[in-house]
Amino acid sequence: MGSTAPLFSAPMPGIPDRSFNAACGHLATQLGISLAAARRRVEILAAKEGLRDTAAKLALAERLLEETRASGLDRGQLFDGQLRSVGEDDLFMIED
Repeated sequence: MGSTAPLFSAPMPGIPDRSFNAACGHLATQLGISLAAARRRVEILAAKEGLRDTAAKLALAERLLEETRASGLDRGQLFDGQLRSVGEDDLFMIED
């Protein structure tokens, strides 16, 4: 009765690489999205391309960042466009 062992032992997720997080952070800033959304975008694209190791994912995040910078995307225009599309959605509720 004295031991308090956990009922199950789930493996803890690995600590993400700092440089990968930094690259995703720069991508998030450039796109005007959250860090989690940027990481998810990189992870999904990495899965599609069959990339598993952190170094390849880091290179992918940096490539996406460079492509975004090269496109000359204006975050203000992007945000305005997103707000317009949400406002035009028939199912979008502004008030309860």
